[in-house]
Amino acid sequence: MIAFHRVGLEYPRTKTKALYNVSLEIKKGEFVYLLGHSGAGKSTLLALVLRRLVATEGAVYFQGQNLKALRGDQVALHRRRIGMVFQDHRLLSDLTVEENLAFVLQVQGVPRKEWEVRIAQALRRVGLVHKKRAFPEELSVGEAQRVALARALLTDPPVILADEPTGNLDLDNALMVLEILKAAHARGATVVVATHARELPEAYPARTILLKAGQVVRDERPGGDGSIRVKEGV
Repeated sequence: MIAFHRVGLEYPRTKTKALYNVSLEIKKGEFVYLLGHSGAGKSTLLALVLRRLVATEGAVYFQGQNLKALRGDQVALHRRRIGMVFQDHRLLSDLTVEENLAFVLQVQGVPRKEWEVRIAQALRRVGLVHKKRAFPEELSVGEAQRVALARALLTDPPVILADEPTGNLDLDNALMVLEILKAAHARGATVVVATHARELPEAYPARTILLKAGQVVRDERPGGDGSIRVKEGV
C-alpha cells in the first residue's frame, strides 16, 4: 500500500539531509511503529506519505501511485484517503467538538445529511459522545487528543498516520489512545504510528521500524513466541 524506493530528502534552503536511501514497504492492513529519537526522520516519513513533502531522491508510492506526480486537486484528494493525527491536537479553539468534526466533513465534501451519524459514530469510538458540545479549552489533554483521533476516523480512511500521538500524555491516556488505534486496525485500516515511546510496542507488539539519523537501521516483527525477530538491519 505504501512503498519507499531509495528515498532521500534534502531541504533545499539549508541543504540539510533528512533521509538517506530509505526503502521499505507497508502492506495493506499492517500496524507499524516508526520508532526513533527526535530528529530520526519519523515525521519526515509521514509528511512524505501525506504529500506535505516531496522526495528529492527516489520515489514514494501510495496504492501504486507515485506521489511526486500529483498536482493541484490531486493532492487534496490523496489526503482524503488518510486520517492524520498530530501530537498537538490542532482543534479549532472557537468551535465545539461537534463543530470541529463537522468542519472537516464540510471541507471533505461529505453530504450534510451524513454528518450527524458520522460524528456520533466517531465520538462513540473514542468514548466522548458526552463532550460533543464542549470547547477545546474545556477538555483535558487526553480528551483533546481523543477528539483528534475521532477527527481522523470520521470517514473511515484506509490509512491512519499518527505522529507522536501520545507524546503529551501520561501512560494511562497513552494506552487509551493506543486502544483506539488498535480498534481502527481491527476494522481494517493500515496504521502507522511514529513514536519515541518504547512502551507502545511493548503494550501492543507489531512491526517496528527503527530510524536513526534519517536511515532505517532495523525492521523488526513480533516472533511467534512474542519475541522480536530482526528482519534486516545494520
